Amino acid sequence: MATARLRSTAARREAWAFHLFISPWIIGFLVFTLFPVLASLALSFTKYNIAQPPVWIGLKNYRNAVTVDPTFFLALRVTWTYALASIPLQLVLGLIIALMLNADIPLVSVWRTLYYLPSVLSGVAVAVLWALIFHPSSGILNNLLAIFGIKGPLWLFSKQWALPALIIMSLWGVGGSMIIYLSALQGVPTTLYEAATIDGAGAWRRFWNVTLPMITPVLLFNLIMGIISTLQSFTSAFVMTQGGPEGATLFFGLKLYYTAFRDIRMGYASMMAWVLFIIILVLTMAVVKSSSAWVYYEGTLKR
Repeated sequence: MATARLRSTAARREAWAFHLFISPWIIGFLVFTLFPVLASLALSFTKYNIAQPPVWIGLKNYRNAVTVDPTFFLALRVTWTYALASIPLQLVLGLIIALMLNADIPLVSVWRTLYYLPSVLSGVAVAVLWALIFHPSSGILNNLLAIFGIKGPLWLFSKQWALPALIIMSLWGVGGSMIIYLSALQGVPTTLYEAATIDGAGAWRRFWNVTLPMITPVLLFNLIMGIISTLQSFTSAFVMTQGGPEGATLFFGLKLYYTAFRDIRMGYASMMAWVLFIIILVLTMAVVKSSSAWVYYEGTLKR
């Protein structure tokens, strides 16, 4: 009995210590995350301009987004187009670079570092750099095209080319997904390649039947991260184009920012934030649900 009592006392002390140590995180989560999230949900049903108390208007913000606001669906369309183009490009390019840097080449560590570094640079600094690159007259890109006798477009000043320019710029940070692919490639058992080679599989068959299935969990991770980050794109358009020309780069996140801090319509902006959250949640759940059909985990059998 005495031993059991001592164990019970030690367990209670351990539990108290546990809750004491995690309390700063719990308090921070409740105050700075959960409360603002719930407050934004409540504000999405109100008319609120900060200067006056919120006025409850029910679903009017949601109805106005669909029936009154012409730029609401424009922002959704621009963001969706950007995501459909940039996410596959980032996934494929990151994998191609990882495959090249997984080979036995001279100075491979240096090359890996050089490809990864751009992904850790500040978003604003990168946007300013690419704005200079895309400048129609003095930008390095059009000057390079001129060497080959090609007249470069206006890029950020053109309604047709502004969004493609931002899609090209999004590939700058592909080193982030590359380094994750690289770690997955190095985890593929060499015995599988040896067995495939003995069976007569060439380089393409080894990639398609061995490499790709073994790295599908990482492919799933990069796809989900790409969806989440791309649909929240903001910095590049805010710094480089301010949503123009003629709304060609009006990302949903940028419209949300303008609505909240330029137009001071916090209720409407909160509604937009929740619409974006629901879209990201639905897409993420759909991808995770579909993963059972194409993601392979080592040690599991498909039925």
